[in-house]
Amino acid sequence: NNVRLFIPFAAVQPVLCTCIMNTAGLFILVFCHRINRHSAEFPRFTSSLFPLSQILQVSKLNERIQSIFEDAFAVLGRLDNISLVMGFHPQYLESFLKTLHYLLQMDGPLSLHCRHYIGIMAAARHQCTYLVNLHVNDFLHVGGDPKWLNGLEEAPQKLRALGELNKILAHRPWLLTKEHIEHLLKAEEHSWSLAELIHVVVLLTLYHSLASFTFGCGINPDINTDGGHTFRVPSLSGYCVCDIANGNSTLEEMFGNQQVSEFSGEVEVLMEKMKQLQECHDEEEASQEEMATRFEREKTESMLVVTSEDEECVPSRDVSRHFEDLSYGYKNFSRRGEHVPTLRVLDYSWEDHGFSLVNRLYPDFGQLLDEKFQIAYNLTYNTMATHQGVDTSMLRRAIWNYIHCMFGIRYDDYDYGEINQLLDRSFKVYIKTMVRTPEKITKRMYDSFWRQFQHSEKVHVNLLLMEARMQAELLYALRAITRYMT
Repeated sequence: NNVRLFIPFAAVQPVLCTCIMNTAGLFILVFCHRINRHSAEFPRFTSSLFPLSQILQVSKLNERIQSIFEDAFAVLGRLDNISLVMGFHPQYLESFLKTLHYLLQMDGPLSLHCRHYIGIMAAARHQCTYLVNLHVNDFLHVGGDPKWLNGLEEAPQKLRALGELNKILAHRPWLLTKEHIEHLLKAEEHSWSLAELIHVVVLLTLYHSLASFTFGCGINPDINTDGGHTFRVPSLSGYCVCDIANGNSTLEEMFGNQQVSEFSGEVEVLMEKMKQLQECHDEEEASQEEMATRFEREKTESMLVVTSEDEECVPSRDVSRHFEDLSYGYKNFSRRGEHVPTLRVLDYSWEDHGFSLVNRLYPDFGQLLDEKFQIAYNLTYNTMATHQGVDTSMLRRAIWNYIHCMFGIRYDDYDYGEINQLLDRSFKVYIKTMVRTPEKITKRMYDSFWRQFQHSEKVHVNLLLMEARMQAELLYALRAITRYMT
């Protein structure tokens, strides 16, 4: 796989790429790293040929990751770039791959080719060519009609009708109503069943959020797909992988000599804030009225965070043909603009409402989703950069709740005043861009937050953002379905 990652460039020096061909004629691009101070950060692969266990042999890496990679390769016929990056966190990767396998390959309400086509539609909304290309190949592999790939207008009316649901969930899910659901369920010969619609909603929300993760980690299309024949980040247009591998340029020359010392103490300051907030909790708790006020203030402020000064990204025809209404996107909140209503978790939550609905209409899948959410939310190694034995629960909760706050979702028992204490502005810019307009993510944004943290910790952040976004979209969709049913 050809990966354009923010992570390895900053973590390794130099990078050496080796192509390996398996018996099916598939090429795997394996990274062999000569690691500097981040030696524990990224897996080191050997370049041994045959059998598969040798191809994926990992030195000094726990057997669990190797086993997961081998299983993924055996099932999918590839080890995609997303799995390689998620390999930083094997517990999560195992749950993610299990969920994906159930969603795309196991018995379910939707046909296999429709599942991949819906994945294409969802990824295209965020111009994510990496995911679009993956599912174009899978769509054809399972017998999908090539004509559908000429554009959404060539697909059956039943699939075209999902365009409205797709765009609302991707950009403004709080606008979804039971009328949207009714329109899909009562379209005569083109109508969807409730079970099918649950499957559709899960696919759409998963691929919207996975697009965020893909852009957030700087993952580029595989080498055998369009756009995948380079190994460059936008600021490196004059360099090729040969230059890097041969040491013709140092990382400092390529990226600028980042003065890490300038940010020394950043982690300690964050840890001290967490300690102070915990002490405040122990002494007194804010009233419910004050908590509600702080939520509304944070929600409004989050809508006013400026994400990018870059000009608007114009999708290519290859991507835009898979969705309609190109002008529809995320809108920044303003006092005269669109109001984001509040969804109180007390009234509709994943745990008490969404989980049971999914499990009832798509048996056992609610359990898989819940496990994935829980692993991402609770995942911790009790570390922060070089510090050990740290309770990170307060920080993880602030990140999760900030994302849900941007979607208008409120937890009555959470003090939203903590968010401004724990998340600085550059981090908020990154979060909002990745969750709302991930196609605008840049390496500069990735580099600008948590400068002292390891790359595996930043990948963990991206997992949190991805899962929080998916759950937020799901809540609005499932609430609309529940209202229709009642």
